[in-house]
Amino acid sequence: MTTGVPTSVIAATGLVGGYATARWTKKRPLGGVALAAAGAVAARGWQQKAGNATAAALSGAYVAAFAGSHPLAKKIGAWPSVFAVAGGVALASWVAVDRRK
Repeated sequence: MTTGVPTSVIAATGLVGGYATARWTKKRPLGGVALAAAGAVAARGWQQKAGNATAAALSGAYVAAFAGSHPLAKKIGAWPSVFAVAGGVALASWVAVDRRK
């Protein structure tokens, strides 16, 4: 069962929300919980709406975006980096899954 929220929104919210949670609470593991929870919800939506291969690819993009935001933050700043990678994952999710529905 999926929510009525587009997977692109869930994924972007997970990346932004995970960072925001870690930053504002000063508890990185708590941010990781938020990031992982949203990623799991998004992955389930991707799998249900577009199949295993698409879910695996987008899940990989989600993890890569999280990892890639760190070195990117050194170049452009933390928040711009988080928004950039969240936007990239959201776009990929929309193209691969959400625009179909």
